[in-house]
Amino acid sequence: MIRLSIRRKIMGIAVALIVLMAVTAVLSMVSVMQVSARLEELTKSYIPAYGDLARANIRSVERSLELRRMVIERIRSPFGSDRLTAIRSAFEAKGVEVEREAQAAHELINGLIEKGAAFSDPTALARLDTRLEAALNVSRRHLNSEIERMLPLLETGDTKAIDEGLARVDVLRNELNQSLDSIRADMFALLRTEADRTRQKQAQVTIIAAVLTVLAAIMGLVFSMLVSAGVTRPVRKLLEGARAVEAGHLGDKLVVTTQDEIGQLTTAFNSMVEQLRLKERIRETFGKYIDPRVVEGLIDRPALASEGQRRVMTVLFCDVKGFSSTSRGTTPQGLVKVMNRYLSAMSGPIRQHEGIIDKYIGDAIMAYWGPPFTADADQARLASIAALDMLELIPQLRAELPELLGVRNLPAPFDIRIGIATGEVLVGSIGSELMMSYTVMGDTVNLASRLEGANKAYGSRILVSEATVASAAADIEVREIDRIVMVGQTEPQAVFEIMGRKSTLAASQIALRDHYSDGLAAYRARRWDDARRAFAAALDSVPDDGPSLTFIKRLDGFTSTPPGDDWDGVWRLEQK
Repeated sequence: MIRLSIRRKIMGIAVALIVLMAVTAVLSMVSVMQVSARLEELTKSYIPAYGDLARANIRSVERSLELRRMVIERIRSPFGSDRLTAIRSAFEAKGVEVEREAQAAHELINGLIEKGAAFSDPTALARLDTRLEAALNVSRRHLNSEIERMLPLLETGDTKAIDEGLARVDVLRNELNQSLDSIRADMFALLRTEADRTRQKQAQVTIIAAVLTVLAAIMGLVFSMLVSAGVTRPVRKLLEGARAVEAGHLGDKLVVTTQDEIGQLTTAFNSMVEQLRLKERIRETFGKYIDPRVVEGLIDRPALASEGQRRVMTVLFCDVKGFSSTSRGTTPQGLVKVMNRYLSAMSGPIRQHEGIIDKYIGDAIMAYWGPPFTADADQARLASIAALDMLELIPQLRAELPELLGVRNLPAPFDIRIGIATGEVLVGSIGSELMMSYTVMGDTVNLASRLEGANKAYGSRILVSEATVASAAADIEVREIDRIVMVGQTEPQAVFEIMGRKSTLAASQIALRDHYSDGLAAYRARRWDDARRAFAAALDSVPDDGPSLTFIKRLDGFTSTPPGDDWDGVWRLEQK
C-alpha cells in the first residue's frame, strides 16, 4: 500500500485542481479560438465580399449614368469637346472599377471555397460564385458588347439609333444589376446566417466555459472534501479519544485508518493510552498495598522515591485495646474477618482526611500527614479530626464484631488507642536493593508510637504531642494530661488528650477538664490533698475518666512513698 503523507495529499489536491482548471482553460480557449475564426471569416471574407458586390453594383449604375451623360454631351456638342473626353474617361474608369470590385468579390468567395472553412456553407458559396462568374462572363460581356456598338452611333448623331442602342444597353444593364442585386442579397443572407451562427457559438462558448468552471469547482470541492474528511475524521477521533482520556475513560482504542502522520499519531496515542492503562492497573493493584497517592507519586515523580527529605509531618498510630484477649480462641477465618473489618473501618477516616496509610502492623495502623500530600497548615488538624472520626466508629464495630466472630458477646471490651505527634521526620524510600518502602522515620514517629502506648498508663484514647495541639488548637478541644519522659527518651513531653471538636464539649466534659486542670496544678505543686479532691471532682463529672483514676492511684502511692526533693512533676514511663 502506498503511504501518502498529509503533505502529499494536499499537494495531490492542488495538482488535481490545477489540472481541472487547465482542462477548463484549454477547452475554453479552443471554443474562443473557434469563435475568433468565425469572426475572422466574417470580417475578412464575408463582409468584404458583400461590400465588393455592393460597390460593383453601384459602379455599374454610375457607369450607366456616365454613358447617358456622354449621349447628352454629344448632342449638345456635335463636334466634340474636352468635357465629352472627360466623361468618356470617367465612363471607362467606372467600367474598370466594376470589373475590379466584381473580381475582388469573386476572389474572396472563391478563397472561402478553396479554404474549405469549417464554419462556412460551401454549397451556398459555390452557387454564389457560379452566379457571380456567370454575371461577369455573360451579362457583363453582352452589356459591354452592346455599349461598344452604340458608341460609334454617337459620332453619327443618329438620335433614333442612339435611343434604340440606349434601350438595349438599359435592358442588359438592368439584367446585370438584377443579377448583382440577387447575388448581393444572397450574400447578405449568408452573412446574416453566419453572424447568427457566430453569436450562437459565442453564447455556446460562454455556457460551456461557465459549465466547465462550475464542474471544475465542484470536482475540486469534492476532492477537497474527500481528502479533508480523510484528514479531519481521524483528527476528530483523536480529539474524542483525548477527551475520553481526560475524563478517565481508558478502555477505548482508536482504529488506525490512515498510513499518514495522523495514522502514526493515532498509533502513538493508542500506545500512550496503553501506558496510562498500565499505570492505572499499577495504581489499582498496588493501591491496595500502598496508598494510591504514594503509588501515583512514585510513578509520576520518580525523584520522590530516590530523594530523602527532612520535613515536618504529623504521624498517627492506632492500636486495638485488648486485641489479644479478643483474638484468643477465635478461628483464623473469624479473626481475618474481624481484622479486615476493623482495618477497613479505621482506614476510612484517615483517607477521607487526606492521610497516608503507611503500613498495617498486626492490629496497629501507622499513618502520616504532610507535604507533598497535605499542606503544612492542615496536617495536624486533619490528623486530629480523623482520630475523632475513628472513635465515632467504635460503637458500630462493637455491634458488628460478635456476629463476625460467631459469638454473642465479645470476650473483652473492644476499643482503640491513638497516638499523634507532629515534628520533623525523614521521608523517602527506605529498604534494600530488593525491596523498598516509602515511609517516614525519626523521633516524631517514635513519639507517636509511644503516645499510643501511653494511653494504657492513663486509660485514655487519644494522646497527642504539644506540637500537634499548637497546630490544631483552632479545631479541637484538648486537656493537658501530664508531662512524660517516654521510654528511650530523656526530655519530658507535654502530653494532651483530644476531647472533641471545637465548641462541641458537653457540660460534664468542660467540668472534667476544669477539675482535672486544677488537680494537675495542685499535683505539680505537691499539694496532694488538693490534687486528690480535684481529681475526685473530675470523676464526679465523668466517673470513668481514665487519667483522673490514674492520678488518684498515683497519689495513693505518693502517700506511702513521697517523691524526693528533686521531683520535677515529670512522670517517666517504664513501658512502651
